[in-house]
Amino acid sequence: MYKSDFLNEINSRGFIYQESSIDALDKLMNKKSVTGYIGFDPTSDGLHVGNLVQLMLLNWMQHYGHKPIVLMGGGTTLVGDPSGKDEIRKILSIDEINKNIKLIELTFSNFIDLKQNAKILNNFEWLASQNYIDFLRKIGTKVTINKMLTYDSIKSRLNREQPLTFLEFNYMLLQAYDFLHLYENYDCVLQIGGSDQWGNIVNGIDLIRKTKNRTAFALTSPLITNSDGTKMGKTVNGAIWISEKKLSNFEFFQFWRNIDDKDVERFLKLFTKLELSEITKLSNLQGKEINVAKKILAYEITKISRGEKLAKETLEIASNIFESKLVDKRINSHNISLSKILNDEFNIIDALDQLGLTSSRGDAKRTIKSGGVKINDIKVSPQEYSLKKYINNNKDLKIVVGKKKIGIIILLE
Repeated sequence: MYKSDFLNEINSRGFIYQESSIDALDKLMNKKSVTGYIGFDPTSDGLHVGNLVQLMLLNWMQHYGHKPIVLMGGGTTLVGDPSGKDEIRKILSIDEINKNIKLIELTFSNFIDLKQNAKILNNFEWLASQNYIDFLRKIGTKVTINKMLTYDSIKSRLNREQPLTFLEFNYMLLQAYDFLHLYENYDCVLQIGGSDQWGNIVNGIDLIRKTKNRTAFALTSPLITNSDGTKMGKTVNGAIWISEKKLSNFEFFQFWRNIDDKDVERFLKLFTKLELSEITKLSNLQGKEINVAKKILAYEITKISRGEKLAKETLEIASNIFESKLVDKRINSHNISLSKILNDEFNIIDALDQLGLTSSRGDAKRTIKSGGVKINDIKVSPQEYSLKKYINNNKDLKIVVGKKKIGIIILLE
């Protein structure tokens, strides 16, 4: 049990994997507000749910009166982090990186209040102006190759005999310098990251100790996987994006609604702010009642990620479709005349293609053949393409692919 509320909270919820000098950090956080940062390299135009642990840590940090810094890696992304990668990352242009940053920054406003002791910074501001010779003399002399080679992110890459470029090798120096810069300019004493960032973070702590003779702190969170060991947030249909612009609210909600029963308690602790006593009650539900806990999980995560209004709307849509068996026209839909269906001018393949429920017409045929399509809760037989038999008094046709993708064909006279 930690004295500081922040550490006690995140430890109880399973956020802590590795730490340095945590007893000293606990004492410090119990006495005063502490500034800590988490870095995000804008290698894409959005964040997926693999980033959700770090976003929740920012949220909890601010919740308990500490000062979170979001560090956008506008400079480090030009180099590329080798951590957890078998090959060099794609090199992005400055324009691509800046475009990604603008889109990603919108996500953070749902997790932290930028008007209340929180900042978003871009390390391009100080890294781009560095003189290479001066940087090597100031930073390069404080970091040994011997130690860098012991870190998993480097060692595992070399053990697999995968190439590691000198460009990537410099990433550790840059991230260490980021921590030093934030320490000097923002009194930032804590860096938080995923477990694959441990070596990078420790380098920063060592650099602060050697140049300032001061103690800085590190926390890492575990890699979050599903109960079957697969990486959380990766599906056969692609990443589960946090941004509404990259993934619909309904699909985002349904991802959480359809998780394995074994993941409910862990995900409630990590990705919601429900009281732990309430989580224990929900996690003890058995049989079909566990679906109540999953629905609450989906609602709470959607609320914190996309706002309460959209969470309520999505919950209502899901309830209409799956509980009340009603067609809800707020989800993906396509209008078609009844006569075209009766004349077989518009069939199931057309519907799947128009609704974007499959990646191509060929994929639509394969999905039908595998039995992965339902229309108005009736499973479509392999190689059955006509929509005529599904027309009834409701007129509108609810088409479901797998467990998560849903669209509506609205029939017009």
